[in-house]
Amino acid sequence: MPIALLLPATLGLLFLILPLAGLVIRAPWSTLPQRLTEPGVLTALRLSLQCATLATLLCLVLGVPLAWLLARVQFTGRRFVRALVTVPLVLPPVVGGVALLLVFGRNGLVGSWLDDTFGFTLPFTTTGVVVAEAFVAMPFLIIAVEGALRGADTRYEEAAATLGAGRWTTFTHVTLPLVAPGIAAGAVLCWARALGEFGATITFAGNYPGTTQTMPLAVYLALENDLDAAIVLSLILLVVSVAILAALRDRWIGST
Repeated sequence: MPIALLLPATLGLLFLILPLAGLVIRAPWSTLPQRLTEPGVLTALRLSLQCATLATLLCLVLGVPLAWLLARVQFTGRRFVRALVTVPLVLPPVVGGVALLLVFGRNGLVGSWLDDTFGFTLPFTTTGVVVAEAFVAMPFLIIAVEGALRGADTRYEEAAATLGAGRWTTFTHVTLPLVAPGIAAGAVLCWARALGEFGATITFAGNYPGTTQTMPLAVYLALENDLDAAIVLSLILLVVSVAILAALRDRWIGST
C-alpha cells in the first residue's frame, strides 16, 4: 500500500478508535457490577429499550408503505418527497425537537387540537419520547427498505399478478418476503438510532427520570456530577452499537 495512502488511513483509524478505547480504558471496571444495578441505570435502560422498540414498530408501520411508494410508484415530485423524507438524517436533532414542539405542542398545529379534543398532550411524556425517536430514526428504515425494493426482482410480483393475485396479496405474500432482509436491516438500524437519540428527545420530551430520561439523557446528566456513572452508561450504549454493527456487517459488505 502506498505510504501516501497508508499514513492518512492509519491516522483516520486512530482518530476513530482512540476515543472508544479511552472509554473502555477509563471505565470503572472494579465497581461496574454495582453501578449497572443502580436503580437509575436500570430505569434509564428499561425506558430506552421500551421507547426504541415502540419507535421502531411505529417506523415499520409507517415507513415500509412509504418506502414502497417511493420505490414503485411514479408520481410528480417524487424526488422532492424523497428529499423531505431524508431531511431528519441531516437536520440537527435539536431543530427536529423544536419542529415537533411547533406541531405537537399544546399550542402546536396538531397538538392544540389533540389537547382540546382528547385532553391529550405529547410533549414531556413517554409517548413524546417515542415520537421524537421515530421522527429521527424513520429515514434509516425507509432508505434501507427502498433500496431493497429497488433491487428486488419484480418478475415474481408480475407472475403473481398474472396468476390472479390482487395487489395486497402480492404485496404481503411476494413483495414482503423478497425484501425481508432489507426490512430487518433497516429495522435494526432504526432501533439503534432511536436508542441513541438525544437532541430531539430532550427538546421535545424533556429529561424526567423514569418518564423521559433515556440512556443518552442520563449520560448527559451524569456528566455534571459523576463521571464514572457517565462512562458506565456510555459503555452500555457502545456495547449495543458494536453488537448491532457486527450483526449487520455481512448485510453491508459481504462475508469477506
